[in-house]
Amino acid sequence: MNKLNINAIAIAIGLAFAAGAMAQSMSKNEYRSAKDGIAAEYKSAKAACGSLSGNTKDICKAEARGKEKVAKAELEAKYKPSVDARYKVRVARAEADYAVAREKCDDAAGNVKDVCVKEAKAAAVAAKADAKAQMKSANANETAAETSAKASSKAREQGAEAHKDAASDKRDADYAVAKEKCDAFAGDAKANCLSEAKVRFGK
Repeated sequence: MNKLNINAIAIAIGLAFAAGAMAQSMSKNEYRSAKDGIAAEYKSAKAACGSLSGNTKDICKAEARGKEKVAKAELEAKYKPSVDARYKVRVARAEADYAVAREKCDDAAGNVKDVCVKEAKAAAVAAKADAKAQMKSANANETAAETSAKASSKAREQGAEAHKDAASDKRDADYAVAKEKCDAFAGDAKANCLSEAKVRFGK
């Protein structure tokens, strides 16, 4: 396996992750139907390997198992979308690709085989490391978003309370002015003036 193949695998894993991120939730019946479909497809793919022999047969079986594993992970991510589910899709694809690549290495021998195995392992390790980094980043972003939302909500509440307090302070000040103006009157005129001021400023 050369570097080009390793890069191609890494890109494919990245695209699969992106697709999983866009997946929408599905109904329970759709989930069950899809699960049955995956099982049937695996059974069919495995049966097709029966006509092969040697390492070609082993590669065929590894591909069938890998596709089933990835399909199951993708189904779970679609049924119950989450950061963890998307992470599991990437890990499943990395493990499936590694299993197939590892079987293909058996076509070689000696140092060529050893290098092939090491490259396959390196690609799997890189893919899993990227998957973990992506998961941690997504979790951090979610936490930050939640914290930001709470902070914004608190700020809005405090802002509303501040406006309410300000309105109350202004009303009290205006009422004090109105009362002061009533002092220019006497008797009933003053009483009426104070009464009107109380009504106007809700006192």
